[in-house]
Amino acid sequence: MVYLKKLLGLLFFAFMALAMWQCAKRGSPSGGPKDITPPKLIRSEPENFTTNFKATKIRLYFDELIKLEDVQDQLVVSPPFKNPATITPMGAPSKYIEVVIKDTLRENTTYTINFGQSIVDNNEGNPNSFLSYVFSTGDYLDSLSLSGAVKDAVNRKADEFISVMLYEMDSAYTDSTIYKEPPLYITNTGDSVPFFELRNLKGGKYALFGLKDVNKNNMFDQGQDKIGFLADTITIPTDSIYLLNLFREQPNYKPSVPSLMANNKVIFGYQGDYRDMVIETLTPIPDSVKSTILKERNRDTLNYWFTPTDLDSIIFTVRNDKVQIIDTFTVKMRDLPMDSMKLSTSVSGKFNFEDTFSILANTPIATLDTNRVSLKVSDSIPASYSYVLDSLNNKIDFDFEVEPNQKYTFSFLPGAITDFFGVQNDTLAYNLSTGSFADYGNLRMILGGDVTYPVIVQLTNEKGEVQREIVAAESQFFEFNYLNPGNYVARVILDKNGNGKLDTGSFLKKRQPEEISYYPGVIEIRANWEKEETFILSN
Repeated sequence: MVYLKKLLGLLFFAFMALAMWQCAKRGSPSGGPKDITPPKLIRSEPENFTTNFKATKIRLYFDELIKLEDVQDQLVVSPPFKNPATITPMGAPSKYIEVVIKDTLRENTTYTINFGQSIVDNNEGNPNSFLSYVFSTGDYLDSLSLSGAVKDAVNRKADEFISVMLYEMDSAYTDSTIYKEPPLYITNTGDSVPFFELRNLKGGKYALFGLKDVNKNNMFDQGQDKIGFLADTITIPTDSIYLLNLFREQPNYKPSVPSLMANNKVIFGYQGDYRDMVIETLTPIPDSVKSTILKERNRDTLNYWFTPTDLDSIIFTVRNDKVQIIDTFTVKMRDLPMDSMKLSTSVSGKFNFEDTFSILANTPIATLDTNRVSLKVSDSIPASYSYVLDSLNNKIDFDFEVEPNQKYTFSFLPGAITDFFGVQNDTLAYNLSTGSFADYGNLRMILGGDVTYPVIVQLTNEKGEVQREIVAAESQFFEFNYLNPGNYVARVILDKNGNGKLDTGSFLKKRQPEEISYYPGVIEIRANWEKEETFILSN
């Protein structure tokens, strides 16, 4: 009997040990299923959709710990508060959000506070998408809506977080209102899709705008914001779907204060179109001092170059007769070094068949002595060339016959290039080499559908940088030869005014930007390929 009890005791302990071992084995963490459930709003104070709202503080309670992410971009209040509300807690986990209103609210107005996707759970970051808190300071909630989409006038993909605004067309509204006042209603497009919906609207007549609102002030800042506008007045209620085409305006003309940058150069910065600027001196300038004005390449700057002078200062006037603006500036002379001539080239090393070889200078180029310039093929065979001195862009373009699998050397003896100040180059040599025709691909583009000439057909890389373009006044085949292998994006600009360039829009002039159509998909070009694509345009 005692033996049986011992045996049962041993079996019991063995069973418990086995059970504990199995538990220990099963206890190894496996992570379990991932939490994909967003936080849920369980109540709010005051209640959501409250009428005759008089509170200054709102609390939203959730079923789990939450935190706020990117709330500055995601939060949209419509109509906007003039003084931003205080939202807590920022960054710290909490089971509630508190919104403290610092504005005097409008009477009989429906407000919507949309949190976008800024409310996420604390552990996995699952967002409560587009949670809205709605209240009215009147007896009822406005319930009308308006929807649509935005696109970019130039880029294939629209920007994220486009603000879409409605201004009431009342007696106080003018074309300058969007520069000075926030809208009556506002929403945004979010960070993934270019669609918008404005809700809880009251009936009436409105002006519709889209803004890439860089500094988030709910107003149009021409210098930095893209804008899209609808020319026609919208009457709500409406079943129409609206499209906003966003573009960056050419800034209004505005000169900057000039600066002495070298002992022979004053720079004049500007916004807008420099071609209407006239720079003159009020200070009497000695006959021995010569000057010239040249736009700086790839910068919104005009350079006023002058030969050395003993003047203590120079008074300039900057005039723009087109907008009837005259500004006066005084530039004090200082003991600075002179800018001296530096030369560079547009291309070096590998030379593609469609390239142009150019000499670029930082100081104004005055002359080229062709007796001191030579072009040789295969290191020794002389070759002919022609050239154009482009004084507007301060460069010399060279043209010569290009053959495959060849080496070319441009040599410039001392004195070949002389600048405005009489400075000349030292000995220079630039080596170029071409590859085989088989290294490149050719593309023929055929336009069809709703094409209105003139047009500009462009090939860009996938970053949107223009690689090739052809301007056409009438129907033709568009041949893009000797393309480097890679992926290209094709687009067509409907050049309405026939000036050979893309023109942007203007809100005050009620002018939309010139239309761009993109070829669907990416065009792959491989070496030694001949490719033909048909591009069907449609409205």
